[in-house]
Formats: sequence, structure tokens, C-alpha cells
Amino acid sequence: MTDDVDLQLGELERRYAADPSAPLAVLREVHDRILEGPPEVWIHRRPIADLERDLERAVARRARGDSLPLFGVPFAVKDNIDVAGIPTTAACPAFSYTPTVSATAVERLVRAGAIVLGKTNLDQFATGLVGVRSPFGAVPNAFDSRFISGGSSSGSAIAVATGMASFSLGTDTAGSGRVPAALNNIVGLKPTCGLVSTLGVVPACRTLDCVSVFAANAGDAARVLDVCAGFDPADIFSRDARAFRRVSLSATPRLGVPRAPALEFFGDTDAAALFSRAVARFERLGATIVAIDLAPFQTVAELLYASAFVSERLVAPGRLLAEQPDALHPVLRRILEGALAYRGVDTFLANYRLAELRRVADAEWTKMDALLLPTTPTTYRIEDVLGDPIELNRRLGYYTNFVNLLDLTGVAVPAGFRADGQPLGVTVLAPAFSDRALLELASRFHAGEPSKVGATAIDVSTSPFSSPAGARIEVARIEVAVVGAHLQGEPLHHQLTSRGATLVKACRTAKPYRLYALAGTVPPKPGLVFEANFDGPGIEVEVWALDVAAFGSFVDEVGRPLAIGSLVLDDGSTVKGFVCEPYAVVGATEITTFGGWRAYRRSLS
Repeated sequence: MTDDVDLQLGELERRYAADPSAPLAVLREVHDRILEGPPEVWIHRRPIADLERDLERAVARRARGDSLPLFGVPFAVKDNIDVAGIPTTAACPAFSYTPTVSATAVERLVRAGAIVLGKTNLDQFATGLVGVRSPFGAVPNAFDSRFISGGSSSGSAIAVATGMASFSLGTDTAGSGRVPAALNNIVGLKPTCGLVSTLGVVPACRTLDCVSVFAANAGDAARVLDVCAGFDPADIFSRDARAFRRVSLSATPRLGVPRAPALEFFGDTDAAALFSRAVARFERLGATIVAIDLAPFQTVAELLYASAFVSERLVAPGRLLAEQPDALHPVLRRILEGALAYRGVDTFLANYRLAELRRVADAEWTKMDALLLPTTPTTYRIEDVLGDPIELNRRLGYYTNFVNLLDLTGVAVPAGFRADGQPLGVTVLAPAFSDRALLELASRFHAGEPSKVGATAIDVSTSPFSSPAGARIEVARIEVAVVGAHLQGEPLHHQLTSRGATLVKACRTAKPYRLYALAGTVPPKPGLVFEANFDGPGIEVEVWALDVAAFGSFVDEVGRPLAIGSLVLDDGSTVKGFVCEPYAVVGATEITTFGGWRAYRRSLS
């Protein structure tokens, strides 16, 4: 293979800023690495000419003033997630179709300047935690090809762990975004259900599915989440985070750990020792360890495959099961045939049981702020899984299968290596919408000792989430759209960056807005005014997220005639943003036709 390339986001930004030719060089280096790597990782690899064309478009957009927070960043997409013009197979050639539009999550990343490298292999129809249930081959582990990669997002994890991609998208229904991360020494984010749109994703269990993120470090995962998360009105399961209570964690959280009888490693003493070491490391970081009862969580996990919940997996491959059963992987076919036994009433009974168990689990949550678990109890060789595909897969889901059913979010983070060199990890879990808090907690843990990116020789960067000892981790964030002097590169942008603001996205307002160049403002500022029934081009804005305290101090600096109101964006969502009092635009120059403040300012020079 070619030498390892540091593809972490911070390093790419530094390299790109220093050398305009670097983005193209990185794409070529990555493409060469993909061609040299295990072919089982990819189902579709895009030609270098296509990657270069996408980069040229991103360069042109940036030259026009578009904000591209992921400019030139190469990423991979699990092949049950649509990318326009590339077949989606879900690892089943008989199911294949070619979408004309990308999944919402992919579209948002591409809009942010990221470059799709191709589509990665998976356990067929995202059913499995092993990475071997695919006609495109068993994906080998990044450290030892005799071992499983984990699944179902096998190829996506290996692409990051072997230095083929900066980050990748997977999916997670029962652990598919966490297990492969643990078995390949990378970070795996399972977001809150509905936080990232699943529009354009082939469903495993649509009511439980998440688009997951694999990254070298938690900071990179957070930045990817900032771009691809957000309400999608076209997705019936999308959730607007602003409608829910935001969750925060102190720097000294109560961390739940199962009582000893429930800690199961299936004889893997190395795994048991690594978990004990992880608990001790969290204690040194200030966490209070609390013993909890894992029994209700384990009982919930059993519902996923041993109740009517499994029948939801028939939605996508059900027709093939009836008409072309041989087109399905034998293990998947066995699972789906079992699902046919459930009646409609069984679905309601399973939901009733889940509601009962959720009440019991809620009692455990009163004792803790977050839950710490092994991501997997152990790992296995490929030949062992092929010989006992159901039982060994079940064991891998011992600590993962309940998470989506209980509406939890989780981050899998590396925790060390067994004596044979195989990596294992731990997962921190918490209630929905605690995604960022968990990423920060995971980052503090990851920074506890030197670590490499997957199986590469590249040191992990953990700086994005460094926090002073004893500081409170606050995740309640308010999004604000800026339209003029606070844009990147403009004179007041420091008022955002000095407060720790993070860029969510660059987009436009809805059509009924006019933009004016205000007279006598220092520095020069525009005024944005809503006018009902006006059919304009939409005005360029950047949406930034600040915590509550920072937002308050930021608003305090806004003076007349500007104010903070509510803006409607081009996707129909509403955020806080700069508006202008109507009196100030009398006699001002209307600049709506420019479509944004930057374009107007360029016209002056």
C-alpha cells in the first residue's frame, strides 16, 4: 500500500490552506490507496476522473464565496444509502437500482464540499454485525484479515481504519455503526434516531434506523454531524432537535456500569481486562461510577429479533423473499423466513412489552447520566462466524441491540488491544439528543493515551474537544443565521468564533426576503427584510450554532437597526437570524439581485 496519509479534518484544513494543489494530491493518494486495498471493502469505486470533476466544482463554488466546511474531504458511503448516479445494491445485486438523487445526508455533505469516493460493502440489507454476509465477499479486519471486520457497516469502517477515507457514513439499527468501529480502532457515532435524515436509505427497520458516522476521532465525527444533521420535512421520521430538551453532562458525570453478573465476555479475559481498565480511566477523568441493573436493557435487546419487531426487516427484501429467495444470503433468508411467522397483533404486543420495559429502564436512568458498556464482549475469526453465523452474531449484539429501541444515542470509542493485537472498544450511551455531550465525553477518554487512526501509523488528534478540568460540558445550542458582516472572512466574524460557534451549514433564505446595503454603518452591513409574496432568489446565509450563554452575549452586541428574529430557510426550517427594522431601508440601496452580501461586495471591487 501507499504510505499512510493523515486524513483527519484539522490536518486536511492545514494542508489545503498551505498548498492550493493539496486537495487534488490528496484525492489521488486516496484513490491509489483504494485500488491497492482489499477489494471486498468496496462495491462501487468511483474513477479518479469523477473525483477530480467534483473537486473542480467545489473549487469553483468556493471561489464564488460559498462556505464549504468540508471542502475537498474524501468520504465513503455504505451501499444502502443513495448516491445519485451510482447503483444502490444493499449488497444484493438482484435488488439494485440507480437513484437520480442522493440521500439527504449525502447531499448535505456534498453541498459542504465533501467528495464521495464510492459505495462500501455491508452485511446484506444491513442485517448482521459480522461483515461476512455479502455476495461481494467477507470484509477483512483492518489488523488481521483472519478476523471479522464487524457489520453491518463493514466496508465503511475499514475505509476509515485503513486510511482510505477521512470519514464514512454507515447505518445503525442494532449496532452496525458501533461494532465495526470497536473492532477496527476508530470512533463510531450512532446519532439520535431522526437527527440525521434517513431519506434515501434502504431500510433495515425504518422506525429504528440511523445514519451513523465513522471517523478517526470524536471531533471529526461532531463536525460531520453538524453538517448532515437537521430536520428534513420530506422524511416522515425526521425529528427537529429544537423541539426536544437538550441534554448536557458535567465534566464529572455519574457513569453507569453493569453489576458484575451482567458483564459478559464469553470467556474473553482480555476483553474483560480492557473494560475494567476503561472504567478506571473514566474514574481518573472525574466520573462517578454507579452500579446499575442491565437486565431491563438486555430484555429489550431480545425483542429486536425474538419478537414481531423482526418483521419490519421484511419491508425492503420481502418481495425478493417471495419471488427470488435464492437472491438473498442464506443467513438473511433464514432470519426473514422466521419473521413471516408473526401476526399483526404480535406487533402491538411487542410494543406493549417495550413500553413496560422502558419504564423499568427509566428507573435505572435516574441513577446515572450516561451508561458505559463494552461495545462488543469479544471478537471472532471469519471462519468461526461462518460456522456458527447466528449465535456468534447474537453475542456481538449483547451490548448494542437495545439502544435504538430505547431511543438512546451512543459513541463507540477505542479502548485498547487484546494480546493478539485485535482492538476492542467501549461505548458511552445517553438519552436522545445528547449526541454532542457524548462526543465530548468520548473525546476526553480517547485523549487519555496515545492512539493511532485505525490500523494506520497516523496519530489521532483529539484537540477539538479539549476542556479545562472541572468545566461543564454544555450541549444546548442555538442556531443563528448570519447574512453580512458576521460571515466568514467578514470583519465581525470573530464575534462568532471567539464564542466557540460552529458552522452548521451554508444555505439560502426562503424567497420572500429583500436585501439592502445600509447607509452609514461601520463596518458596512446589510439589512434583511421579509416581504410577503415577494419571489426573490433567496439570500445567502451561514447558520452557526452557539451554546445558550454564548448566544446571549452575542445578541447583546447587536445594535439598531439590526435585530435577531426568526428566518425561514430555503428548506422550510426556521432559525434565529439577523433582520432589519423597516425604517432603516428607506433610501438604502437594494441589493437583492446579487443574492448575498459577498456577491454585492465583490461587485464593488
